Amino acid sequence: MNLFEQIEPLLLQVQKPARYIGGEMGSIIKDKAQIKARFAFCFPDRYDVGMSNLGMKVLYTCINNRPEYWCERVFAPDTDFEALMREHHVPLYALESLEPVRDFDFIGFTLGYELCYTNILNLLDLAGVPVMQRDRGESIAPIVCAGGSCVCNPEPIADFFDLFFLGEGEELDLEVMDLYVKMRDAGATRSEFLRAAAQIEGVYVPSLYHVTYHEDGTVRAVTPEEGVPATVRKRIISDFDAVEVPKDFVVPFSEIVHDRAVTEVLRGCIRGCRFCQAGFLYRPFREKSPEIICEQAKTLIENTGYDELSLCSLSTSDHSRIEEMMDGLLTFTENEHINLSLPSLRVDNFSTGLMNRLRRVRSSGLTFAPEAGTQRMRDVINKNVTEEELMRTCKIAFSAGQTSVKLYFMMGLPTETDDDIRGIIELAQRVVDMYYESERRPKGKPVQISCSIATFVPKPFTPFEFHPQDTREMIAHKQKVLEEAVAGHKRIRASWHFPDTSILEAVLARGDRRLGAVIYGAWKRGCVFDAWSEHFRYDLWLEAFEEAGLTVGFYANRERPYDEVFPWDHLDYYVDKAFLIKENEKAKQAAVTPHCRAKCANCGVVKITGRPCFPKSDT
Repeated sequence: MNLFEQIEPLLLQVQKPARYIGGEMGSIIKDKAQIKARFAFCFPDRYDVGMSNLGMKVLYTCINNRPEYWCERVFAPDTDFEALMREHHVPLYALESLEPVRDFDFIGFTLGYELCYTNILNLLDLAGVPVMQRDRGESIAPIVCAGGSCVCNPEPIADFFDLFFLGEGEELDLEVMDLYVKMRDAGATRSEFLRAAAQIEGVYVPSLYHVTYHEDGTVRAVTPEEGVPATVRKRIISDFDAVEVPKDFVVPFSEIVHDRAVTEVLRGCIRGCRFCQAGFLYRPFREKSPEIICEQAKTLIENTGYDELSLCSLSTSDHSRIEEMMDGLLTFTENEHINLSLPSLRVDNFSTGLMNRLRRVRSSGLTFAPEAGTQRMRDVINKNVTEEELMRTCKIAFSAGQTSVKLYFMMGLPTETDDDIRGIIELAQRVVDMYYESERRPKGKPVQISCSIATFVPKPFTPFEFHPQDTREMIAHKQKVLEEAVAGHKRIRASWHFPDTSILEAVLARGDRRLGAVIYGAWKRGCVFDAWSEHFRYDLWLEAFEEAGLTVGFYANRERPYDEVFPWDHLDYYVDKAFLIKENEKAKQAAVTPHCRAKCANCGVVKITGRPCFPKSDT
């Protein structure tokens, strides 16, 4: 059932109607008669955000490269269009076919941020699919599934999903689809399929695992049903150069958040920053060869027509052959007037050579992340960046004509004091002073240092998963200290956010299965688009907590002992809990751990992969 006739008259009543009609260049249309299974890839936020997501583009390509499968895109309608959809009984639909999502074989979500959880429920409801997994009956379709970084602890949303994909999905998603087609054609029920899918490495079926609790609310045990793996291990792609990547992107009609071509240069991180979940989740570290990167980037630019290319990674400048890679990219980006963007640059390996290459492709300010204002705090979080390295890097940038630098910091880190907060502004001021002392700075131009300060959120599978988050009152106090410290500094701008979203993020990141009732209660009260300040209603969330008999403090502000059973302990992301405990103890002593290229820290990855992360020539 194509819904075009229902949709068309509604589009003139909404902002940005191009979000809802499809038909963009690069979108894939297939003959339904030739299709064995359809996958609705749902991004639980607006089109403008979802269309910027590289993971969605990669899996869209991987699934559609199989002629018998069809992957289509689905995004959360903004509140104006949602109201019209409900008024006119228009179900949630996919953009390629304009057909209802409820008729697909898979409804798959990508989960990169905890504050999108109410949007998931809203999308299922718009689709006409039961929100609760237990209410979907034994009909095998649709299978509601999810992947992404948040599924490292999917317990708060376990009640709403049939299965989760742990780790990297390029191969895993297709294996599950192959099994589904085989079992569906044999007449299998939903339960039979889910039990069979649970045998595939990387697939977690929460309904097959039962959680019990102690009287104090902590988890007693997570017990699998008979015949189901006790531990679910994530999937990884071993040959990173051979990973299927998009040769084309769907090019939107309207502007999106990151409106450019994007290519991935490496996966994982060597650094081991103790606050950074991605740095542990995506281990082992793997990088593509410069030749492959340049070939993929050039093809993507030619096919999409974009005039900007961004290199995607957790730490671009950690690529072992970055200058060679840059030289290769510049051979075509300069000639074609393509702007080249390198986010995630490190302070400690930024060189004059790299700066000279960047000058040829960009004129905007540079961004670095010291994360903390004092050396003691940088050692606590294992940032492995010194003030001298930051000053050297900024001096290189200023000598090359840069007059603005953005610095990222966090507040609320373990062991932090008011002096550490003041240290953020003091460090920024020393950068300002160095600018005016530099002989090769741009003459007659003032410097501008922007400090962006986020509230620390403890996350699973990090050495800080045991630590409490600062309370709302503690965060407010530290923000006041910061405000007083920056007053009078004309060349420094500091920005921070109201802490309530960070507090809720901490709750959902480390929560257990009982939080499903809270999420459901918040959604029923009208909570959607919680990541957007104009929609966020913390008061409604607090009502949902009270109704469920749970508290924010239990999940966000409680220190967790090393021997506690965590809601995610039955999920294996290759990093040993014993290693996380060891790193946590080192943090308390402000002791650093060298990065992975310098010395293997025995985090657990090598034990599982059976091979070193780096060849001997790299170490």
